[in-house]
Amino acid sequence: MEPQREKAEIIWLESADSTNRALRQVMDRIDNLSVIAAREQTHGRGQGDHVWYSSPGLNLTFSMLFEFGDSCGSLPLPASDAGVVMQIATLGVRDYLVSRGIGNVRIKWPNDIWVADRKICGMLIENVIEDSKVVRSIAGIGVNVNETDWPEDLPNPVSMKQLAGRGYDPETELPELVGRLAARYMQASGEDGRKTLASEFSKYVFRLP
Repeated sequence: MEPQREKAEIIWLESADSTNRALRQVMDRIDNLSVIAAREQTHGRGQGDHVWYSSPGLNLTFSMLFEFGDSCGSLPLPASDAGVVMQIATLGVRDYLVSRGIGNVRIKWPNDIWVADRKICGMLIENVIEDSKVVRSIAGIGVNVNETDWPEDLPNPVSMKQLAGRGYDPETELPELVGRLAARYMQASGEDGRKTLASEFSKYVFRLP
């Protein structure tokens, strides 16, 4: 059975230094679950000081807005439970990759997606906290879609094209991926759903020694 999904607006930019920054600049004027995607991201960031590598036009680099609380029909999200956002984002991406026939998809703590022992997706999640609650989150996500030529200093990257042996149209793929993320967000709107998210995340997550 297909999960329940919410319609999300997708805004494409030709170029952005960071889609997280671009979304943050307009998040007071856009709806919950809106997405800003860039065909080229010039200064994409990962966790810490890491930079996200992506050739223009080949992959998916985007940010999605999640809101929490009564105003959007979701349970409040205490700051101490901010990991729910990580669960929404990682499981949503995993759902999408599995739907494309990619197997052995795992979550490397805290929010990278690996296929076997190679990295296919990275994320940067930024939370807005008010009164000890997460009221908004921006999930910046980079998925290696068609990349095949990697810098030598990247130890273990892989793309959907390398795994499947065929190319993909990023603009066609993004609505499907966003739909999977929106479905996981809807799941997180209630207590039972959040328990399920936590259980599934625990099933697929691993830490390096």
